[in-house]
Amino acid sequence: MEEKTVLCGASSYEQKYYFNQQFSALPESIRQELQIMCVLYTEDVGGVLTMEFDRDGSLEFRVEAHEGDYLFDDIGSALKIKQYQTEKRELLESLELFYRVFFLGKEIPD
Repeated sequence: MEEKTVLCGASSYEQKYYFNQQFSALPESIRQELQIMCVLYTEDVGGVLTMEFDRDGSLEFRVEAHEGDYLFDDIGSALKIKQYQTEKRELLESLELFYRVFFLGKEIPD
């Protein structure tokens, strides 16, 4: 199984937000932006959203919904993630670079 590192996530079921403290070196403004993104996603769409880094340092959105959750908006989920990937592209790319350099020990590309 592929190893992943969770950055943050939110659950509409538990109405909770989670932030991985391994990333506490991130500026407060970025941590707040991540919280806003995750919480708004679960408020709009439902389910559980986690943002995870894969082995190569790519940031992925992972979505789960309880079986039988008829309020979960599958189409809205894909649209919201696409919106985040477009509007927050610079933030997401910066987070990937941060992870690759500080966690994976890779060199900063020119």
